[in-house]
Amino acid sequence: MSTTTRARRTASGIALLAVVLTAAGCGGTSTAASTDPDPQVIRAGFLTVCTSLPYEPFEFERNGETVGFEIDLAKAVAEELGVEPDFKNEDFDDVQSGQLLNENACDLAAAGLTITGDRARALDFSSPFFNAAQALVVTGNSGINNLDDLRGGRIAVQAGTTGELYVTDNAPRNTQVVPFDDIGEMSSALNGGTVDAGVYDNTVAGSAIKEYPSFQIAAEFDTGEQYGMAVKKDGNVDLLRVVNQVLADLEADGGYDKLYNTWFGTKKKS
Repeated sequence: MSTTTRARRTASGIALLAVVLTAAGCGGTSTAASTDPDPQVIRAGFLTVCTSLPYEPFEFERNGETVGFEIDLAKAVAEELGVEPDFKNEDFDDVQSGQLLNENACDLAAAGLTITGDRARALDFSSPFFNAAQALVVTGNSGINNLDDLRGGRIAVQAGTTGELYVTDNAPRNTQVVPFDDIGEMSSALNGGTVDAGVYDNTVAGSAIKEYPSFQIAAEFDTGEQYGMAVKKDGNVDLLRVVNQVLADLEADGGYDKLYNTWFGTKKKS
């Protein structure tokens, strides 16, 4: 998060989805299979998807409905399976830790999850479907241009995300890192002046700026992050194969670009 209309530059380096159809595990670890996948779901007739709102434009609520770019990808998986999607809004930490998947609370996680080694020990990731970076967001009159300018200041992050890890590792030692449960709380704190800046995934920073026009991106950090959806660790390889198949098909037939244009309003970069 990690813990998600654009500002300055949108979604740098979108992945071309280098998908191997038989990929499974973290980042596409190969599995051998001679038969068609036979994925099991925890509730007959439904694909139960754990997500974490709001993370616009990937997953958020609009007019009482869960919508977004990644939500549409998950819907495509459900359609391929011939079942209905059922989205559950959960705490991000409970999703990214693998707790909900491994307790069979859901079949699939779609929550703007960056693929990391630590998470891969608890989750099996799909092939990556999106590249992301981190963005330093400030108010327009702050005079803050980079992390070094935050010496002695307070910087907001979403708890449990790669943004929190980046700030913890790279901010000056006397900077206070302030974790919040979600993006909305971060933005409220920055707007209210209780923090001096916030670090967001650059893919969702534009949504914060749309809500608070005084916000602006001071800097972006190329962290080499890739998003993936995830399933139960060592427990649902067949579902993972279907997810990867759907991602590959969407890339091949132009469906991915159409979804991207819908939610980001600009052509996917190669």
